[in-house]
Amino acid sequence: MGRNTRKRRTPLATKAIAASAALALGGGGLIWANFYASAHESNHQTWGGNQTKAAQAQVATISCPDVGQKLTNVPDRARTDVAGELANLDRQITDAYQRLATTRDAQARDASFVQNSILQPLKDRRQAILDRIKLEITRVGGTAPGDLNSLAACTAQNANQTTAGGQQQNGGQQQNGGQQQGGQQQGGQQQGGQQQGGQQQGGQQQNIGGQAGNGPVAADFVDITKVQPNVQGKPRQQRGGSTGTFTTRCGVNANKNHNTDNVIVAPGVANGAHHLHDYTGNQKVNAFSSNQTFLQGGTSCQNRSDLSSYYWPVVRIQDGSQDFDQNRDGGGKEGNVGKILTPVQAQIKYVGSPTSKVVAMPQFLRIITGDAKTTTNGLANANAHWSCTGFENKVQLTTQYPICPQGSKVVRTFAFQSCWDGQNIDSANHRTHVAFADAGGNCQNGFKAIPQLTMRLVYNINPPTVQNGQVKNAYAVDGFPEQLHKAATDHDDFISVTKNGLANKIANCVNSGQNCT
Repeated sequence: MGRNTRKRRTPLATKAIAASAALALGGGGLIWANFYASAHESNHQTWGGNQTKAAQAQVATISCPDVGQKLTNVPDRARTDVAGELANLDRQITDAYQRLATTRDAQARDASFVQNSILQPLKDRRQAILDRIKLEITRVGGTAPGDLNSLAACTAQNANQTTAGGQQQNGGQQQNGGQQQGGQQQGGQQQGGQQQGGQQQGGQQQNIGGQAGNGPVAADFVDITKVQPNVQGKPRQQRGGSTGTFTTRCGVNANKNHNTDNVIVAPGVANGAHHLHDYTGNQKVNAFSSNQTFLQGGTSCQNRSDLSSYYWPVVRIQDGSQDFDQNRDGGGKEGNVGKILTPVQAQIKYVGSPTSKVVAMPQFLRIITGDAKTTTNGLANANAHWSCTGFENKVQLTTQYPICPQGSKVVRTFAFQSCWDGQNIDSANHRTHVAFADAGGNCQNGFKAIPQLTMRLVYNINPPTVQNGQVKNAYAVDGFPEQLHKAATDHDDFISVTKNGLANKIANCVNSGQNCT
């Protein structure tokens, strides 16, 4: 991807206070492809097309360091340009993934092909972008991290060197409105003597699976009725806490307002997310939106003063069907395939702090919860919660999708960070200006409690079936193509935009213990 023409956002303060959780952005990825293939496979396959699986196909990965996580203190005047360069790193990973998938014969003939033709050129291209990032930071008086050059090289890995196959950490106990603590080892175990996710089956290596060849696999699903309860109690409500709620009704995106942009992490970059989002609330959100655009955007919310943007990756059924974007970037061209599902319910509610009153959210506050790249980054910032109606108070899953019993619906829930640094509406890595409360429900490091945004999305999904180590009619959340459609990559995005004093009304409602709409 070349340089992009980008609109600069409203200037932000440069101070960033260390805090936990949220989305790790651009520049890292895990790339999967068939490493070896039989001679009858085509060199010109598309991800959404039919693929002939060689009996002895070996899955390989390329793991790239996540540059965005290192950039915690980027001067405001450089942030838009740096964000564009991080988006270019993501584009490079996507391109390298496709090259791996379409050069299988060459890889089989030449053991050094991946290193010489993919890894080394990728390192050189990444180094050029890292140099530009350093230049963008230093030209406005900032100091770039000293170890950026060490992030240029990516490595090839076999499936058993990654977390994509074998045992996975399941669940994560729900605590403090979505913070992850612990978790039990579930799923990914041998099923009938077979292992999934690229592990050996009958002495041979499997393809990663999924309708587009990049997941999910059987080990990514679990029968929720067989999972031990893992939901912990919430912190005790204390005197002086805020017990009210404010519910805003913004619909389920029935009008199909979609795009593959992400104005928070990749402003000014078309297809910056590389996957499709549902949008509710503000109706004029894309890569080129500005704060002024948000104020003019209109809303799907019943409360016309709520111009906030609530957006999340779509869920698809991988049953062999395709949708409108099967030949588009962010859709079928990047491994996001199947029928797009619209939630049957989308509940958006603001709740209080168990230990203190809350302050109103500032205008244009941005929060991202979860990590779209957990397959690369690990689970440190994961905040995915998957469950089924009738089980939500007992079981919440992080690293697997639930197979719900007949009559039960799939539920995705999100509990956003509820502590704010009191100064910044965003931060360089989109994480450090907000934080989760601690185990007792308190904000630390001088952060202030704000109304906690919670979301609950409900879907009608026929239960997938797992037979002989294979999953049929799988469903999966959209994601970066190299992230293998893992459940843990689920994430949610929010931009607070209100008028007519609504932000104060929400805070006052929560503080007074009322249940408002």
